[in-house]
Amino acid sequence: MIEQLKAELAERAQARLKRTRRVLQSPQAVHLVSDGQRLLSFSSNDYLGLSNHTDLISALQHGVTESGVGAGASHLITGHHQFHHDAEQALAGFVDLPASLLFSSGYMANIGVVTALLGRNDAIFADKLNHASLNDAAVLARAKLNRYAHQNLAQLEKMLLVSTASRKLVIVDAVFSMDGDIAPVPELLALCEKYDAYLLLDDAHGFGVLGHQGRGILSHFNLSSPRIIYMATLGKSAGVAGAFVAGDKTIIEYLTQSAKTYIYTTASPPALSAALLAAVDLMKNDKARHAHLQNLIKYFKHHLNLKKWQLMCSDTAIQPIIVGTNEEVLRLSEYLISRAILVPAIRPPTVPKNTARLRISLSATHSFDDVLMLIQQLHEAEQVLGG
Repeated sequence: MIEQLKAELAERAQARLKRTRRVLQSPQAVHLVSDGQRLLSFSSNDYLGLSNHTDLISALQHGVTESGVGAGASHLITGHHQFHHDAEQALAGFVDLPASLLFSSGYMANIGVVTALLGRNDAIFADKLNHASLNDAAVLARAKLNRYAHQNLAQLEKMLLVSTASRKLVIVDAVFSMDGDIAPVPELLALCEKYDAYLLLDDAHGFGVLGHQGRGILSHFNLSSPRIIYMATLGKSAGVAGAFVAGDKTIIEYLTQSAKTYIYTTASPPALSAALLAAVDLMKNDKARHAHLQNLIKYFKHHLNLKKWQLMCSDTAIQPIIVGTNEEVLRLSEYLISRAILVPAIRPPTVPKNTARLRISLSATHSFDDVLMLIQQLHEAEQVLGG
């Protein structure tokens, strides 16, 4: 087996698909030190710049003093701390849903929800560009999996129309992490209501960015329905770690009793939930932070003018630029590194072949000068490398 694995790794390296890990020598920030080099970073999902905020650091320190370092047990034994309880209530209130449940990661949340609610006699309907966690959850649930072309609601409706499944669940990214486009949630909800289905929204990249005060995709569209099961991660805009699922009280109680990725794992450190409470307070009250991020997105889109490479249509903090081959996107990313700018090169299988791209992530802690620097270097790079 080891020899086979070596051969597969060599093939990846040959195809320019082998990943490497950068080592940070600084906190996560827009100006960071990675592998000993000072860089202007557009590579983090810390969209509000909260991961190194003094309020969260203070709350975490207080939380450690009050609760210790580890939870010591699963939530249903003795691991559920008051900080966890308070964070769940605060998060449910923030997204205006009746109840919520904390998970250790978004991956675990999606797998926990889908496998708890569906089985062999049920059906899942999934956008083909969904995150890997939703894809894996669908397979693990053993329900019939129906995949429709990206954002193709007509195809989805045909699938729903002919389904005779006992339970039907549409699962979709609210904001697609590699394209930055937003799911047509009102239309998806209408189809779910018409065909007696439920809707699981993975709002990992919308929470903190979209809607009033960054309350997410439901606020963005001003939607509310007991058919919606809402998941958002807490290591991106919230600046901490983990995830939560929110929705109807009965669904949340059922997940508490049945979601294996919740039941059979040690609870996350309570101090993280103390930091989450501080993050929610900041998201509610620091209106300038959210407004600045929105202005940066508009500024970037307005001033970038590429001739060969394609900026995808996105109104979110994710601004992808399609470059083409693996070789081309790596050359561009390396060019930017030589100018002390860090933007990750995204390659297959994360994205389709020949759509390798730069994935630019904007943060509220970027300045207009930071974004202008990136724009200027991209314009220069296209002249130097784009021929």
